[in-house]
Amino acid sequence: MQSLLPPVFDGHNDVLTKLLPYGPALAAERFAQGCEGAIDLPKAQAGGFGGGFFAIWIASPSDPALKFDQMTRDSYAMPLPAPVPYDHAVPAAEAEIAVLEALEAAGTLAICRSVAEIRAAMAAGKIAAIFHIEGAEAIGPDLEELDALYARGLRSLGPVWSRPTIFGHGVPFRFPSSPDTGEGLTEAGARLVRRCNELGIMIDLSHLNAKGVEDVARISDAPLVASHSNAHAICPHSRNLTDDQLKMIAESDGMVGLNLAAAFLREDGKMIADVPVETCLRHLDHLMGILGEDRVGIGSDYDGAVVPEALTTLADLPVLRQAMADHGYGAELTEKLCQGNWLRVLEKTWGA
Repeated sequence: MQSLLPPVFDGHNDVLTKLLPYGPALAAERFAQGCEGAIDLPKAQAGGFGGGFFAIWIASPSDPALKFDQMTRDSYAMPLPAPVPYDHAVPAAEAEIAVLEALEAAGTLAICRSVAEIRAAMAAGKIAAIFHIEGAEAIGPDLEELDALYARGLRSLGPVWSRPTIFGHGVPFRFPSSPDTGEGLTEAGARLVRRCNELGIMIDLSHLNAKGVEDVARISDAPLVASHSNAHAICPHSRNLTDDQLKMIAESDGMVGLNLAAAFLREDGKMIADVPVETCLRHLDHLMGILGEDRVGIGSDYDGAVVPEALTTLADLPVLRQAMADHGYGAELTEKLCQGNWLRVLEKTWGA
C-alpha cells in the first residue's frame, strides 16, 4: 500500500547541521546506516521521502542553540543572537557544504540543479537534494561568493535566518506577535534579490519580517516562496504568515511549505510535541483557502524543531499522507501537496 503513496518533496530540513559534528566522512556513513534525529537514508526509504531543500545554516558562535524551553511559556519574546561575522560564517558554511557534498559522493543523494534532475533522482530511488542557504552571512556585499556557490549547485537562498545580516532583518521568535517587527532589506539585500533573479536562485521568505517580505515582493520578478511557514490566523506567531502576506504570495503564483514545528502549528504557540495531526490539516486548509491547491506543500523543518509526536521522523510521513486522505484530500491533491506543487514553482523559478 505504501508504494502507492506519492513521495514527499520537502521544503526545508536541517539535517546538515545535525550531521556537522561527525565531519564529512563519518556523517555520510551515519546518514547511510541510520542515526539519531529525523532524517537519514533508512528513514527516508521507510517513509517515502523523495527529497527536498537541505539547508546550510550557521550557528551563532556565542549562543549556538535556540532555547526551545523558552518557547513553552504562555508568551515569549526571545532576543535574537548578534549578527554572525563574515570571517566566521565562511568556514562554517564550507563545513556544512562539505557534509552535503560527502552525502552526494557516497551515493545517498544527488544535488539537483533542475527539476529534470529532481525527477530523475527520485525515479532512480535516490534522494533529490536542493542546495539551500538559510541566512546569507557567508556572502559578502559584492556578491562574489553567490556566483561561486551557484556554480557548486546553490539554487535556493534565504537572505536571513531571523538574526540580522548585511542583507536584511529577520523576524524574531515572539508569541503572540505580528511579523511586522522592524526594518526589511538593506540596499545590499536588494542587490542580492536581483542577482538571485538573474541566476535563477529561489528567494526564501521564511524568517524575513513583514517589511522584508514586502521588499522582496517589490523587487523580485520570481514567484514568492516561503519554504517553511504557517498561517498566522491559526497560530499568531511572528514566524507565521498573515492572510495579507498569503494573498501577496498567491498573486505572484508562488507557494508556502507547511512547517511541522510545533510552536508554529499550535494555537498557543508552544514548542511542545503534543500536537494532533489534524492541526496540520487546519493549516493546510487555511493556506489553500487563500493560495489555492497549486501553491501549498510541505516544509517540515525536520532536525531543526520540535515536531508533532506522530510525525517525529521521515519514517512517519505515511501518517501525514493518510491523514490527508482521511480528511478528504483526493489522490490528485495529495500528490500536489506532497511534491507536485514544489516541482511546479521550482520549474517556474529556475526555468528548467
